[in-house]
Amino acid sequence: MPAPERIPSRSLTGTDPVALLTEGELTVLGQIRGASNAALYCTVARDGEEAACVYKPVAGEQPLWDFPDGSLARREVAAYEISEATGWGLVPPTVLRDGPYGEGMCQLWIDVVPEDDEAEGTGEAGEPPLLALVEDEEPGEGWKAVVRAEVGEGRTALLVHADDARLRRLAVLDAVINNGDRKGGHLLPASDGRLYGIDHGVTFNADDKLRTLLWGWAGEPLTAEAVGVVERLAAELAPGAPLVTRLGELITEVEIEALRGRVAGLRTTGRHPEPSGRWPSIPWPPV
Repeated sequence: MPAPERIPSRSLTGTDPVALLTEGELTVLGQIRGASNAALYCTVARDGEEAACVYKPVAGEQPLWDFPDGSLARREVAAYEISEATGWGLVPPTVLRDGPYGEGMCQLWIDVVPEDDEAEGTGEAGEPPLLALVEDEEPGEGWKAVVRAEVGEGRTALLVHADDARLRRLAVLDAVINNGDRKGGHLLPASDGRLYGIDHGVTFNADDKLRTLLWGWAGEPLTAEAVGVVERLAAELAPGAPLVTRLGELITEVEIEALRGRVAGLRTTGRHPEPSGRWPSIPWPPV
């Protein structure tokens, strides 16, 4: 979740969410606690349609020395563009627009299905856990090992994530966009069974910055589906292609060229990337 507490959402039916986010009237209702940059909970309304959304103004961003160009908001929109190009729809609808505090990212709010243990006694169906700490040496069936972690008092546990096709697609997307901050709290299972990833401000760096909790498939062959997606991305990232034109308004030419290089690398190896070993591969804090 993007904050320790979720705020009740408002459903969206019968309209184009991108058009609503872009053209609707944005009303700020409050600030999302726990976010490292300004993140505001809002409603957006147009022609009788209303939806909840998150608005992150550029003016509320904390400067990052290794992301000196552009803004985190534009990188979030670029991540949505790549997500849409894959056909997987892993990032909620996200646009760049003006708002009460200036230009910023505006993203559709996703209501999250609680995990099984959190849903007990509520009458709601719970989502199977996506991440877990186990005391076993090896992951059980249906799980992939990430790393052995210290859990206090000299004890360690194995961090695992579900061997879930939705997570695996997200791992491929993260490798493409060079996500430097894929934490557990950035995974949003929705009521329709889809899984979304959020908080993509630290992406598209020209240097390798991949930090994620989804290393379970590291070194394994890409699925046939993922190979097809990577091939399609390579074509859509050709100079002059419409996707490149849109990305050119969001990230730098150097970053677009690095993006092409990552896609080419995936095509060449046909495998999920592995940690480089040159810097921490797990984001901190991991949640």
